Amino acid sequence: KQWYQRRVRDTTPRRPFEKERLDSELKLIGEFGLRNKREVWRVKYTLAKIRKAARELLTLEDKDPRRLFEGNAILRRLVRIGVLDENRMKLDYVLGLKTEDFLER
Repeated sequence: KQWYQRRVRDTTPRRPFEKERLDSELKLIGEFGLRNKREVWRVKYTLAKIRKAARELLTLEDKDPRRLFEGNAILRRLVRIGVLDENRMKLDYVLGLKTEDFLER
């Protein structure tokens, strides 16, 4: 029996043999020199979580304290790891991020 809690780092695709997705993943692996598909899935999963949080915050009002605090935290984190530029620090730009942006940094 496992006594530790499993941490979710990536999710496998819902459709395992979708030609378009397989080709795009293979292209990403070749372009950025990744080891396997799981590394692509991991980046996609983290990006999905960040975009989901940004979407949720954008539904709140502009002056909402939670939106201000958590939105700034997300933006600062993305700028610190080099995904967003300093002049693009808005939640709208977070929604426009792609997997390539994360892999390029």
